[in-house]
Amino acid sequence: MPTVAMAVTDGMLHLELALATEVFGADLTHIADPWYHFRLCGPDAVQVGRFRLAPDHGLDHLAHADTVIVPALADTDRDPPADLVDAVRAAHEAGARVASLCTGAFVLAAAGLLDGRRATTHWAHTRELARRHPEVTVDPDVLYVDNGRVLTSAGKAAAMDLCLHLVRLDHGASIANTIARRLVVPPHREGGQAQFVATPVPAPGSHPLTDLIPWVLERLDEPLTVEDLARQARMSSRHLGRHFRQVTGTTPLRWLHGQRIRRAQELLETTDRTVDSIATATGMGTATTLRRHFARTVGVAPDAYRRTFRSPPHPGARGER
Repeated sequence: MPTVAMAVTDGMLHLELALATEVFGADLTHIADPWYHFRLCGPDAVQVGRFRLAPDHGLDHLAHADTVIVPALADTDRDPPADLVDAVRAAHEAGARVASLCTGAFVLAAAGLLDGRRATTHWAHTRELARRHPEVTVDPDVLYVDNGRVLTSAGKAAAMDLCLHLVRLDHGASIANTIARRLVVPPHREGGQAQFVATPVPAPGSHPLTDLIPWVLERLDEPLTVEDLARQARMSSRHLGRHFRQVTGTTPLRWLHGQRIRRAQELLETTDRTVDSIATATGMGTATTLRRHFARTVGVAPDAYRRTFRSPPHPGARGER
């Protein structure tokens, strides 16, 4: 059973802490078994807003966890507590995957874990993070950054995006989507998506992408091009690209490619369809093309991914073929 340890200390923000606890600390063995073994690690008593927490273990136990979560700090004007910084550094040196939520990135930066790496935090604090840690490449425009064993997120809702991203890495897209539905949050937002939209979003139904995105998702089996999307949205390809960059943080082609890969992940996890059949269903054309793009994006071949994340069949269920 993988262990997730939450590093807590006085002055942390309760929302990010609660979000991570809801994802990793709840008993979700009815969705995925085994789920995570969750630990709350900190001093004897911790003041989080108006609440007092009694951690299960000391900060030294972070070094025994598979994943360490560092929630947001309320006060970024002062250096993070030295014992917290030392414990997080020791956990990383021991092999733990370390993820910060919002201003928890200041802890990772103080521990030296972000040196030479790209990172993010809440957009209101990115300038200060960059000023205090010039060796870190701070990106103020993304929801989260995944550097493998070191991950950082922006604030509030982006913290949930990163938590679900970790679940997706550990348990697959289908389980992460199930957790998202349980929490009534979007199942997947790309880490590269903008933290906020520079211009006000029009009322539902009037934004050019509001109707386009569902239209595309219903036609992933078709060989759609950017020109097809622009024609459907009744705008030029250049204008479409500006809207996609503003809302998703990426280009229409990269977004479309990402949707095809995620559909392939879901079909690999939840059905018995062949790779050839999935390639057709996702608009990849051939199994060779799917295998090449899947391995490049996900890091493993489709067959290996299926063996890792294949959902156990429900009683009486039959996989699609």
